[in-house]
Amino acid sequence: MSVGCELRERDAGTGSAIDAEDSVREGDTVVWRGCFEQIHVNVARFSTDDFNPFHDPGKWRQITGNPFAGPLVLGFQCEALIESLIAHLPNHLEDEAFATEQGLAWTHYEFTFVSPLLPGERFAASARAGRRKVTPAPSMAHRILVRTADRPVLTGFVRRTADPLNALTLADTPFASPLREAPDRLSRKGWFLKRKFASTGHAKNFLASALVNPVDWFDELEGRVNFPDLFPPALLSCALLEQAHASGHDFFNAPLVYAAHRISVQGSAVRALRSNEPIHLLVRTPEPIAGRGGLAGHAARLSSLALVCAGQEDRLLAQAEVQLAPLAGLLEPGD
Repeated sequence: MSVGCELRERDAGTGSAIDAEDSVREGDTVVWRGCFEQIHVNVARFSTDDFNPFHDPGKWRQITGNPFAGPLVLGFQCEALIESLIAHLPNHLEDEAFATEQGLAWTHYEFTFVSPLLPGERFAASARAGRRKVTPAPSMAHRILVRTADRPVLTGFVRRTADPLNALTLADTPFASPLREAPDRLSRKGWFLKRKFASTGHAKNFLASALVNPVDWFDELEGRVNFPDLFPPALLSCALLEQAHASGHDFFNAPLVYAAHRISVQGSAVRALRSNEPIHLLVRTPEPIAGRGGLAGHAARLSSLALVCAGQEDRLLAQAEVQLAPLAGLLEPGD
């Protein structure tokens, strides 16, 4: 693994382990300790075409009322690290066998952003071994956490079930198959279509930016080409930004931050991706919702639904709900 950040795994039957950095891992949890640097943020935003000024080492200072002391680490970077941690759990093979036996085709990444993470800040990312259930419906869940020494950054669960969390399909959008016939950056009835193309090079860079060894997923000499679950959904940030830019949104005077991600991924469909296949990103214009907690706190949230489809046949890779919070609301006094 990269940048001196080590993966800690507990051997079966032991209660805890202490690494060379005096970090402790207890029970059935795997923990990663380290930090992102600005170069990792740059690689992440370049590999996903995320041009949010919050991540830009020059433009973050231009954001009105920005309370953060520097550019921010991308949420999808932390999430990709979490996906890797789960793949390195000691009982991962048993989890995969259970998922196959029970037909758990969908993985749901349910994350709440509690506080920002800046380059250079030390943090710990942890994933707990899966809790398996057969009744009332087969499922498996991992509890996850990213935190610094003094605060949580990201909390949530990674769950696997036989079905997606919602029934959102292409029929719920104003677009129709084949999506390849629609022009890129097409706005229609409150939805926006952005087209990207699968790239093993971009995916490798994205993984490296998340402090993940790309060889776990890609090795041409061994014939291994496995796009990770969260690479195609990470491109949704670009689609949302382009939609907002096309509508005239002012990123500097009306900035938004992620409050939560609810992403359902069909892993087999993502794993079938090959380089240069089209990826169609459909995002709905953010709409106000009721809700509290996370980065949004007492502030109003916005919700954008999204679909990620791929290939000539528009096969469904992922469904998502992305929740956003206006920065202005975060700066108001709390209740």
